[in-house]
Amino acid sequence: MKKIAVVLSGCGVFDGSEIHEAVLTLLALARAGAESICIAPNLDQKQVIDHNTGEIAEDEYRNVMEEAARISRGKITQMSMLDIDSIDAVIFIGGYGVAKNLSSLAFDGPSYDVDPIVCDLIRKANNMGKALGFMCIAPALAAVALGNLGIKLTIGNDKNTATALTGKGATHIECPVDEIVVDKTHKIVTTPAYMLAQNILEAEAGINKLVNEVLKLS
Repeated sequence: MKKIAVVLSGCGVFDGSEIHEAVLTLLALARAGAESICIAPNLDQKQVIDHNTGEIAEDEYRNVMEEAARISRGKITQMSMLDIDSIDAVIFIGGYGVAKNLSSLAFDGPSYDVDPIVCDLIRKANNMGKALGFMCIAPALAAVALGNLGIKLTIGNDKNTATALTGKGATHIECPVDEIVVDKTHKIVTTPAYMLAQNILEAEAGINKLVNEVLKLS
């Protein structure tokens, strides 16, 4: 049975992981007979958003790993404690947590950087020849960690975001919501998911393809 690390960045689209993307990924992996290992960094969230009003909860504190455990039903592995030798591939879920907690994209724009622990995981996995999947805004992480390799990826068709990623050395390829971009040389698979999806069915189509391709490459 293949073991796939699923990287979460909190719980909730506006300040953490996109929950639909996370559940669809876990479901697709289960259907394929793979084991999911949910992981997250032990970091403070940069913001807490009231998902009912969209407003910042100024005095509220939340931890990325603790929130991610809500999605994984309490079973979560701290990213820095992951035994990378024991897993076959890594899939990064999207959501604003990627742009706020795992990177500074939401605050710094094109000059953004990625948390060192996250960069280290991506680079180690890549160096070991493990497949990597990134959906929604998560390819922004790959652009920083592996941009020097000229990797191919997609976030859909948003020009401003694509420019931020190409500024890190990555090659952006426009892609419809139900498709994937595969960089076979570097074993990287990306799909737009909710960067373009208007509903959960549209998100599911690309995510299923991403999961299947990651498993094929792993």
